[in-house]
Amino acid sequence: MFSITVRDHMMVAHSFRGEVFGPAQRLHGATFVVDATFRRPDLDDDNIVVDIGLATVRLREIVGELDYRNLDEEERFHGINTSTEYLAKVIADRLVEEIHAGTLGEGARGIREVAVTLHESHIAWAAYERQV
Repeated sequence: MFSITVRDHMMVAHSFRGEVFGPAQRLHGATFVVDATFRRPDLDDDNIVVDIGLATVRLREIVGELDYRNLDEEERFHGINTSTEYLAKVIADRLVEEIHAGTLGEGARGIREVAVTLHESHIAWAAYERQV
C-alpha cells in the first residue's frame, strides 16, 4: 500500500459533558497537529498517491472550518462531546467527501483509505481510519 501524509494544525475551544472528563468539563482550549494520510494499492497515471498540493489545500480548508472556533457554539456539534477521536472522524469524513467530489483530482479516486491523526501533544494523539 502506498501512502502520503499532509499536515496542518488547528486551535479550538470546547467543553465536555461527563464525569470522565474531570476539569475538561469546563470550557478549555485545545491545539491539534492534524495529519491526513491517504493510502492506495497502486499509484495513479502520474505515479503519485494524490497531488500533495491539492491534499494540503483541501486539508487546510476543512481544518479552517474548525480553527479558532468555540465548538460548543457550533450548531453541528450541539450536544456532542467533540473529543479528539470524534474530530478526527469529522475531518476524515470530509476528506472522503472531497475525494468523491473530485476536488483532489481524478487520480485521487484510486485512494482506498484515509486516516486522520490529531496530535494533542508530543505524548498523546488519537486517530480515525476509514475506507473511501
